[in-house]
Amino acid sequence: MSRAEMDVLGWDQCDVILVTGDAYIDHPSFGMALVGRLLEAQGFRVGIIAQPDWHSADAFRTLGKPRLYYGVTAGNMDSMVNRYTADRKPRSDDAYTPNGEPNKRPDRAVSVYAQRCREAFPGTPVVIGSIEASLRRIAHYDYWSDKVRRSVLFESKADMLIFGNAERALVDLTRRMADGESIKTIRDLRGTSFLVPAGWMPSEEWGVHNSTRVDMPGKIDQHIDPYLMVDKSSPTTCATGNKPADDVNPAMVEPTKAALMAEPAPAPAEVYKPIRIMSREERRAMELEKHHKTVVRLPSFETVSADPVMYAHASRVFHLESNPGNARALVQGHGDRDVWMNPPPLPLQMDEMDNVYDMNYARAPHPSYGGANIPAWEMIRFSVNIMRGCFGGCTFCSITEHEGRIIQSRSEPSILREIEHIRDKTKGFTGIISDLGGPTANMYRLACKDKEIETTCRRLSCVYPSICVNLGTNHNPLIKLYRKARAIPGVKKILIQSGLRYDLAVRSPEYVKELVTHHVGGLLKIAPEHTEPDVLSKMMKPGIGAYDEFKAMFEKYSLEAGKKQYLIPYFIAAHPGTTDEDMLNLALWLKKNNFRLDQVQTFMPTPMAMASAMYHSRKNPLKKVTDDSEVVETPRSLKQRQSHKAFLRYYDPKNWPILRETLRRMGRGDLIGTGERHLIPPYVVGEENFKSSQGKRAMPMLAPGADKRGGKLAPPAGAGRGKANALTGSLTARASLDTKPRASILDTIKIKKPAAMAPVKAKAARPSRSGK
Repeated sequence: MSRAEMDVLGWDQCDVILVTGDAYIDHPSFGMALVGRLLEAQGFRVGIIAQPDWHSADAFRTLGKPRLYYGVTAGNMDSMVNRYTADRKPRSDDAYTPNGEPNKRPDRAVSVYAQRCREAFPGTPVVIGSIEASLRRIAHYDYWSDKVRRSVLFESKADMLIFGNAERALVDLTRRMADGESIKTIRDLRGTSFLVPAGWMPSEEWGVHNSTRVDMPGKIDQHIDPYLMVDKSSPTTCATGNKPADDVNPAMVEPTKAALMAEPAPAPAEVYKPIRIMSREERRAMELEKHHKTVVRLPSFETVSADPVMYAHASRVFHLESNPGNARALVQGHGDRDVWMNPPPLPLQMDEMDNVYDMNYARAPHPSYGGANIPAWEMIRFSVNIMRGCFGGCTFCSITEHEGRIIQSRSEPSILREIEHIRDKTKGFTGIISDLGGPTANMYRLACKDKEIETTCRRLSCVYPSICVNLGTNHNPLIKLYRKARAIPGVKKILIQSGLRYDLAVRSPEYVKELVTHHVGGLLKIAPEHTEPDVLSKMMKPGIGAYDEFKAMFEKYSLEAGKKQYLIPYFIAAHPGTTDEDMLNLALWLKKNNFRLDQVQTFMPTPMAMASAMYHSRKNPLKKVTDDSEVVETPRSLKQRQSHKAFLRYYDPKNWPILRETLRRMGRGDLIGTGERHLIPPYVVGEENFKSSQGKRAMPMLAPGADKRGGKLAPPAGAGRGKANALTGSLTARASLDTKPRASILDTIKIKKPAAMAPVKAKAARPSRSGK
């Protein structure tokens, strides 16, 4: 990190210099440490510039000129998510900075850092990556500026973008550049994106499909009959009924809206001739050769920025081409240049994952920070990442777009070794491992039962609308891992604090029993997200019945274990597809079940997520997109978003004014009162005669139609106290902050049930390996 350290090592120059928006912590939960150690293991000299002053290029010259390239990242989180709340307000702290100090990174840090690197040493190649670059590789809706922005490759002027799990592409790129190959000629690495002249193709063998040809799953690349072949003399149509245009260069043609809206015409009867029997291997080889040399052209930046319907269509096609087993290259025009995206990287095998996590990490912040407190480090220092990826496909989540749907798991011995390293090397270890998890705690080693099906599948989720029959749901390897982990000498307890996919967990009662009996520290978080079917369908989440089923198991096994334990449900306010009535129904459900959520989450549209496409376009990209297709009701105004959030904390006196206004506007003034059936009382906080738990005075406000001579109304017992009654089973539940990424292994805050179940206080934003 400094010239002095380079002198001690005897280096006159770094091969690669990595620039990051996070403090440098040498731990595999932090991207820069993982990438740095990976390149070091390949024999390269790596420098790291952490949280540089971006106001000039001076800080980017600290380590001199890199021999090969600058590698630039915003850090573990998107810089805009890191710096702003869902209401676009600046955050007051930064969990990835010493002492949580804010404003240590710029907005859109990848672009700013990349430009400063070019200023520092003109002509030096710049490679961008991590969650921020990965989610901005095509034209994308930007919530903070409320417009569609160009690919980050244009704003950063980077030579290459590496997206997704970058280990293979990074090592291959670095080796080839070290051998003298120019980055401008390296165009064949999976998981990479770059700018090319409009119409550029890797070779003459490549062909182009317009995105309208892959708009509907199930009509893509139909299988060839091994016994029959189409008579080329007969007229044919493609899968969508569009005639091929032989006289037009397809590389230069983007899909038109008219083509998108056109209903497929019935295909004429095709005349077949028996030729010969093709073996399955021959047929597969022929299909793969053609498939892998086809690029799908998305609507251009100019088109999607002007037409929300085409934006939703592009989002749909992008997600359909995300399975690394069958995804094709994508290309999108931006003026006179194209953004070319090679297929996603292939998942790491188990031994490769082990190699990544078994490297010699110091498992501590860099010594230059002294005794400074780095909140993100404090949260994950005693946790272990056991897997990557998520096949849930939740539309509001960025994990799938970044890490993929195929689960990549570490081996049991590798995980147990890391636990032993924590025990032996990490200062302050008290015998408690705060988490064994990942994006989802219980997807460890779950996979499709058939590898061939996995490589050809185009489903957006393996668990929605129901769990796929081809998905293996055996939790036995995870149960076995838990038992071995807690048997390690010196380990007193193993907690599971990553988010749990409860609709999978109920398939294995033995797993639920193991989890509840040994690995819950009083509170367990799960994410129903909502109660209303229409909203859940836009999220691609299971119905609330799955939550009820898991809750029954949880309570049963807690009782058998002789423990008082509680579920912490997560809910999202103002998600696309949510109406005022939906939020009211959720609030009534929370009241009925005695939940008082202390911290809640408001939907934040992140680049490339399908829910963000719904928010921007008001269309549903989960289905075929047309002008007259389903319109998605989307809370957009700040006032409506705040009222939806207020419904989740209906008991808080601060929210009563906006809820009264909303309920009256909805014609539901009958829910304002002092009875059990009422949602909020008719009190005005800040005036006379009613004292809330916050110490403010309030006086009764007569409900519409009330007798003005009736005198003062008495407040209901416990109104506004914000506490739960343990004897009646009420629960103050802690849901995720809008500053926090959901379901992250890095959320390792030790949550203890406070006395009398008082509301858990808000803590710093949890970091996330996925950057979500």
